[in-house]
Formats: sequence, structure tokens, C-alpha cells
Amino acid sequence: MLSTMNRRIGLLLFIIASVYLYLSFQLPNYPYAPVDADVIPKGLGILMLILSIALFFSRAIETEAEKAKRAIPKKELLVLLAVFAMIFVYILLFETIGFILMTALFIFFCSWFLGYRNWKTGIIVSILFPLGMYVIFVFALGIALPSGILPI
Repeated sequence: MLSTMNRRIGLLLFIIASVYLYLSFQLPNYPYAPVDADVIPKGLGILMLILSIALFFSRAIETEAEKAKRAIPKKELLVLLAVFAMIFVYILLFETIGFILMTALFIFFCSWFLGYRNWKTGIIVSILFPLGMYVIFVFALGIALPSGILPI
């Protein structure tokens, strides 16, 4: 049953999608909102469920070249772990530090770590992107983002 990697990954994604979909149906409903907050999570969960089923039943034959592509060198594995650590720190400090500062720090240091060395462009992008997103979310969409230590 789980002879190919596609079937194993498809089954794992099906389980994750099922749990995600179950949790998205637990989100509260708001009676006066034209589009509720649970529309996107439910849509993504259903899409992931459908795609995981398609992956499970795909008839792609695994060649030796495809198996060799899956091997991750130790150096790249350490890079992946470092980026996951940065994401974890970002999530951990998101509300305390705030959206703008934490996102700016994350974008700058993650892009620097991954090899982008033009620090002037990195600083400009890491400041302008979170500011733009903050303005769009707070003023245009009316969605509150954590301001953290900034007096916004």
C-alpha cells in the first residue's frame, strides 16, 4: 500500500489536512460578516485534502534519479534547520516585539543568512515590506496586527 514515496507523502498530507480541516471548522462564526474568517482556512484545507488524494493515487513511477534527488546534503540540512529556527523565533517573539519590527528583522537576517549580501537593498526591503503590509492590513482591511514595543 505504501510502496512509493508519493503514497507515503499523500497519506501524511491527508492526515495533516484532515486535522487542519477539523480545526478550521472549530473557528467561531461571526453573524454580521459577509465573508467569515473561516473561509480561507476551510478552502485551503479542502484543497490540501483533494491534492493529497491525487498524490496518493498518482501513477508516477519512481526512478533511481528521482530517489537521488531526494537526498539532502548535510550542509543544506543545517541551512534548513537554521531557517526553521529563525521562523520559530519569529513566531515566538511576534506579539511581544510586534509585527513591523519582528518581520523586518526576520526578512533582513534570513535573506542575509541565505546569501543576499547587498545590505542597503536588504534594509530597504525589510523595512518597507512590513510597513506596507501593516498599512494594508490595519487601515485598508481593518485587521489589527500586534504593534509590540512600537507606540502605534
